Amino acid sequence: MKSAQIIKIKEKLSIVDLPDPKPRDSQVLIRIEASGVCHSDIHLWEGGYEGAPGTFLKVEDRGVKFPVTPGHEISGKIEAIGDSVSGFNVGETVVVYPWIGEGSCPACRVGQENLCDTPRTIGIYRDGGYSELVLVPNFRYLVKIDNLDLNSSASLACSGLTAYNAVKKATVAPGESIVIIGAGGLGLMSVQIAKAITNSRIVAVDVDDKRLSEAKKLGAHEVVNSSKVDPVEDIKNLTNSLGAEAVIDFVNNNRTAPASINMLRKRGKLVMVGLFGGALELSLPIVPLRGFTITGAYTGSFNDLVDLVNLSKTGAIRSVVNRTYKLDDANQALEDLRAGKIVGRAVLNPNN
Repeated sequence: MKSAQIIKIKEKLSIVDLPDPKPRDSQVLIRIEASGVCHSDIHLWEGGYEGAPGTFLKVEDRGVKFPVTPGHEISGKIEAIGDSVSGFNVGETVVVYPWIGEGSCPACRVGQENLCDTPRTIGIYRDGGYSELVLVPNFRYLVKIDNLDLNSSASLACSGLTAYNAVKKATVAPGESIVIIGAGGLGLMSVQIAKAITNSRIVAVDVDDKRLSEAKKLGAHEVVNSSKVDPVEDIKNLTNSLGAEAVIDFVNNNRTAPASINMLRKRGKLVMVGLFGGALELSLPIVPLRGFTITGAYTGSFNDLVDLVNLSKTGAIRSVVNRTYKLDDANQALEDLRAGKIVGRAVLNPNN
């Protein structure tokens, strides 16, 4: 099989030929039709994340080993199955839940493998979707997608899950305000999810008018271009000077995080999602005085993915996929994403 691998950080991905995996026992081999291109793939290729000033959080310190095939948003057709697989047949179309845990930590025991203490994520800790084939370690990590579009369905496994988990954590009630910082792939998905499950007043904030226009089409009630106006002032004006009940920060850097806090009303909730790095200086007395909550959101559970697939089947949500690439163009896909040239999501089609 042909795969695009990170051999060494910050060097171009290499197109390599690897032996086709052979599934055994509960394993399933997937022929990949679509593999989402995610900002996390860029962080993996760069070797980590910017932390506090002067610090860098290395992925190798978290257990990542190179070479590795990135890609954790995977949809495709079942190519072969092991002897112990049940409920799935060769030829069925599926999306892969990639956030695999070791199975026995406290998070894994309650079905939150995405928060495992020692994760084994596909596309990060084991070879993933930038390839013609991927070996899934157990059939219980598959969700049937039937006739759903394969390109759009792939992104449910990360951008969809992350947005869904963040919106759930925001816990907004009907009529309350939720501000979504960043109208990229995750932000656009969260607009749709918030519309579908909360009936809240949705405000999207970004620096790109094209992205904001797309957010408006997908259900945002208001949009704010933070490169043209003071976003905190605008949010206050939209909320009778009180601030929003919830803010989800899909950028989460040292510029957006302080603004996000200042957009909150008393008792509000900030959900931090983005991994763009930096540090936050926080005036400690304001936390108890305003009674707000700060929490993080990292992908979602397998059951969340099942919910998302069902929402997709009703037509309530869809991943906005605007660019597709061949496997040989994986480096170009990453460069385009990093340069901000992609509105919504992009996918690789490894078998085209």
